[in-house]
Amino acid sequence: MSPNPPPSAGMDSGHDPASAEEKTLDKLLAEAQAHIDEQREAWMRAVAETENVRKRAQSDVAAAHKFAVERFAEGLLPVVDSLEAALASAAGSPQALLDGLELTLRQLKAAFVKGGLAEISPAAGERFDPHKHQAMAAVESSAEPNSVVSVMQKGYSLHDRVLRPALVTVAKALEN
Repeated sequence: MSPNPPPSAGMDSGHDPASAEEKTLDKLLAEAQAHIDEQREAWMRAVAETENVRKRAQSDVAAAHKFAVERFAEGLLPVVDSLEAALASAAGSPQALLDGLELTLRQLKAAFVKGGLAEISPAAGERFDPHKHQAMAAVESSAEPNSVVSVMQKGYSLHDRVLRPALVTVAKALEN
């Protein structure tokens, strides 16, 4: 007598252990495959969403570049209107023309301020700042050395960025 039951013994019970194990493995394989499919779909959705966000961001940046100066340009329109009106009335009195030009300059400066553009015009005696000023000449002066003596041309900054430094004359010590 052998310790292993004959092959027909397992069949008699209507239950094949190898077949049950295969069914269990098939079920586990199907579950794993379903999980892989779900993960693949989730990954593909995430990739598509990332691509959509990237495209939307590129579109937003392009629109921002295109219309970045829109408010500034709108602020300049009244200035153009005033200049055109001044030119149309140039045949009038010189004082009226001068008054119109002064008004136009005030409008232009107001548009600059509204757009974040600021003048850089250091006062005489102000310390020279190489970030905002460009020394065009150094002159002997009784003023403190390395201070601004005069402004040759105003500078301008846009928010915190210098667009053009002020061109200045700087004091240097008197030679004895």
